[in-house]
Amino acid sequence: MRIIGRISVAVDLHCHILPGLDDGARDLDDAVAMARQAQEDGIAAVCATPHIRHDHEVRIAQLPERRAALAAAIAAAGIATRILPGGEVAATALDGLDDDELAAVSLGGGGRWILLEPAPGPLGDRLDEAVRVLGERGYRALIAHPERHFAADLVPRLAALTARGALVQATADYLVRGPTQAGMLTLAAAGVIHVLASDAHSSRGGRPVAITPALAALAGAEPVAAHLRWIARTAPAAIAAGEEVSPPYAPAPAPATSPPPAGR
Repeated sequence: MRIIGRISVAVDLHCHILPGLDDGARDLDDAVAMARQAQEDGIAAVCATPHIRHDHEVRIAQLPERRAALAAAIAAAGIATRILPGGEVAATALDGLDDDELAAVSLGGGGRWILLEPAPGPLGDRLDEAVRVLGERGYRALIAHPERHFAADLVPRLAALTARGALVQATADYLVRGPTQAGMLTLAAAGVIHVLASDAHSSRGGRPVAITPALAALAGAEPVAAHLRWIARTAPAAIAAGEEVSPPYAPAPAPATSPPPAGR
């Protein structure tokens, strides 16, 4: 188990580990290998978060059965990492989900937090509206993929959404490599990153199911550096349990100027 000091990761809140559903794990062997990666990184549990959007035919009613099949295969392989409910809900798909469907894709099955995928391009009023609608339906938003939306107003927009009860999930791999690293560290220094997740899609390429290298990258970025245990354990565990979460640091808006990355 790899850790930062004594900090291990409670939950990977964003991972496309369910096989044969979207653009994630290709088959059961691939999914089991992803779970093995998670265990090697010290991740105790993974929220299986298939895409809930118009270009993926994910049937929400079938997700419990698919998670159970994967959990059985993982246990048979001697892997201790657990599989939890979830979904990556596109802001454009939110209105099409009834109350039961929305609850079924809440992170950890806790019935409180929704992993929200903004529409492509700079963040705008559509995301604000999605956060508002979620709030009216009794949910809080965990906003995914800030690395896709670099623009001059990204930090103040994320700060405003945080003030309305949303939190921001950064993709771990973008903090440790590639052209987005500097921009992601800028977001961390501005206090608008709250949790990390892998957003892994396969064991056979792309981002690994690994979070601890990104924790190490945050060790020099205040104000978050003083709160790595909260980022790695306290906040993800509370989100997965459907509990209220309040960041221990406030946003300090600053411009994010890194170019937008390519990728999923």
